[in-house]
Amino acid sequence: MKKTMAVSIFLTLAALSAAAQSNPLKSFDLMKTLAGNWEGKSNMGDVKVSYRLTAGGSALMSEIQGDVAGKSEDMISMIHLDGGRLLLTHYCEAGNQPRMQATASPDGKTVTFDFIDATNLTNSQPGHMQRVIFTFVDETHHIEEWHFAAPGKEMVEKFDLQRKA
Repeated sequence: MKKTMAVSIFLTLAALSAAAQSNPLKSFDLMKTLAGNWEGKSNMGDVKVSYRLTAGGSALMSEIQGDVAGKSEDMISMIHLDGGRLLLTHYCEAGNQPRMQATASPDGKTVTFDFIDATNLTNSQPGHMQRVIFTFVDETHHIEEWHFAAPGKEMVEKFDLQRKA
């Protein structure tokens, strides 16, 4: 009886561990479906985002193209697996490169990246991207929320994007 219970507990824990390990891979597979060109609106106006797989499919590159007050704001993000986690490195207009780690919602329709560390983040220029939330509405529509943290405030830029034909 004790042996059967121990085996049952072991198998349950092994299944939970396998499910936990597969979530980053499932999230990366979902993110890869963004490959292509997207257009839409943001809080500041029109925005274009392109995604493409690179490095033999091991990384997804995002390029955001937009204008803020007549000034071009182009930024790159790289999304890739790192062992048992999914990471996003954002090459920001602010001159720093925050790294964020993904978690997926239970329904699998939202992938949230939260800040873990950054390069070129200084005390004199502490503003940085803190969080990015990708919500998958359907295969031709997704929403991105970019959360920028600055001392004493947070700014959120929301992109409502449609796949470009």
